[in-house]
Amino acid sequence: MPNSRVAIYAGSFDPITKGHEDLMHRSLEFVDRLVVAVAINSSKAPLFTIDERVQLIRAAIGDESRIEVRSFGGLLVDFATNVGASLLIRGLRAVSDFEYEYQMALMNRHLSPRLETVFMVPSLDTTYISASLVREVARYGGNVEDLVHETVARALKAKIVAT
Repeated sequence: MPNSRVAIYAGSFDPITKGHEDLMHRSLEFVDRLVVAVAINSSKAPLFTIDERVQLIRAAIGDESRIEVRSFGGLLVDFATNVGASLLIRGLRAVSDFEYEYQMALMNRHLSPRLETVFMVPSLDTTYISASLVREVARYGGNVEDLVHETVARALKAKIVAT
């Protein structure tokens, strides 16, 4: 789409939570297309493979045609250039998130001055949800069905039983 506003929402999404979904859908209020960029991070040991995370995100977002899900490695600013994005969407759950996100936003602006970062706060009912807490609750057999899409809940259960 010529002259469309494209944004990237990047993260590890291990797994995607209802908080992530909330930000994705709300960002569509001010962008034409959202690219969910699933980071390949060799310094982390994710529970789900990159392909599993991409598939789980696709299942969670359903048939929303304005959201594209892709994996990426390397610098986010380079990926943004490749997909024609002018905005980065970042979620801030707590004040403690701000310092790191602020530094990243400034570095991304240094590397790509035309790429803006938009900080979004989660909805009140998803503020406390984080992927690491969801993994922890699932590992101990807790119910995560209110925290993640039903497909993700089933995948978590299957993955944890298998490990």
